Amino acid sequence: MTNPPPPQVRSPRYVPGIKYILMLGALAALPAVTTDMYLPSLPVVAEDLRASQAAVQFTLSGMLLGGGVGQLVIGPLSDRFGRRLPLIIGITMHVVISLLCSIAPDIGTLIVLRVLQGFFNAAAAVVAIAVIRDRFVGSDAARLLSRLMLVIGVAPLFAPTMGQAIAGIWHWRAVFYALALIGVLLVLIVWRFMPETLPSERRRSGHVRNVTAGYWQLLRDRRFMSLAVIPGLGLGVIMSYVVGSPFVFQEQYGLSQGQFALIFALNGVALVLSAQVNATLVRKIAPAKLLRTAAVAQLVFALVLVAVAATGFGGVIGLLAALWLVLGTQGMIPANASVLALNSYGQMAGTAAAVIGALQSGVAGIVSPLVGVLGGDALSMSVVMIGAVVLTVVVLLLGTPVFRRDGWRAFEVPDERAATPA
Repeated sequence: MTNPPPPQVRSPRYVPGIKYILMLGALAALPAVTTDMYLPSLPVVAEDLRASQAAVQFTLSGMLLGGGVGQLVIGPLSDRFGRRLPLIIGITMHVVISLLCSIAPDIGTLIVLRVLQGFFNAAAAVVAIAVIRDRFVGSDAARLLSRLMLVIGVAPLFAPTMGQAIAGIWHWRAVFYALALIGVLLVLIVWRFMPETLPSERRRSGHVRNVTAGYWQLLRDRRFMSLAVIPGLGLGVIMSYVVGSPFVFQEQYGLSQGQFALIFALNGVALVLSAQVNATLVRKIAPAKLLRTAAVAQLVFALVLVAVAATGFGGVIGLLAALWLVLGTQGMIPANASVLALNSYGQMAGTAAAVIGALQSGVAGIVSPLVGVLGGDALSMSVVMIGAVVLTVVVLLLGTPVFRRDGWRAFEVPDERAATPA
């Protein structure tokens, strides 16, 4: 089932400024920052709370689980009550739970709190995407999402360093004080600078039957679900690299921690740069065309990556070059897929964004552990990455018209301006 694009009401074109982009980017990056600032403290947390490595790692995976559920709940609430109220409540709860995490007496309590933290700060990611759909469609939305990638991509690169510095100077519990402070600042910024983008006349009923019907409508739409799962497969590509690369570069290739940090930063630059290239290209090229081209290019680069990992050709430099290309093309895929998925669902953007976000958490959570299961070396990492890339191409081929002749036209909308005036 494929819904035709809803009629668009002409409104003045809104051109987002740098402050607006930074605000939405900071909101979208909050879950990632909450995870990454805490990463360096895991060994100390295990020692301090007398917990096993598996139990401490579940404070991360539990947060992802809570985030996936939270998006499914908060998305419809933002369609019912508007964007600001669920967002402010969600971030406020993030602040409260961060403070509770800082005094957690045992690992069981910390796990429960982290699951709840993931649930509530999911509001930031869901609302950031829904706000974009409230005001933009098509290439305008894809361009803004690509600009957001600059903030979303850079923030997690610095978060582990910040977390390590804070824990080193004070204690791992101080990391949660910092996360609480970030939440307070975001609440103040949203309260002062973010207007409501969903007027009351466009809000949906919050009755459970209507929420269920909304999700059922999305699940029955093959095109939407195909596009919605692609950002999750893309995150699976990235997370496979994230969980595998420390062992590949430091244990298999013998690089130092400093050298690995430099490599990690270089690959992060690849993601950010390609997202900015995408933001420029969507001015002239349809998002569906860019998505198709990037998916095919990434498949070619992933094949090269597997060949390099299997043969050892080029050593660490060859592997790094192939990884850089695979991750670089990744920056052009999620924004375009998300925009195309949301095109037909402006009237329930929060619910649709929640499905995309939940699929991201779920699919990435399933894909990334496979690296360790298969052996944890360069070949294992590369095989898992190419598996996710192949699935992306197959899903696009079978579930969408992007590979058909002029299939990109199926995603055109009558007017690429959102229904909400600036």
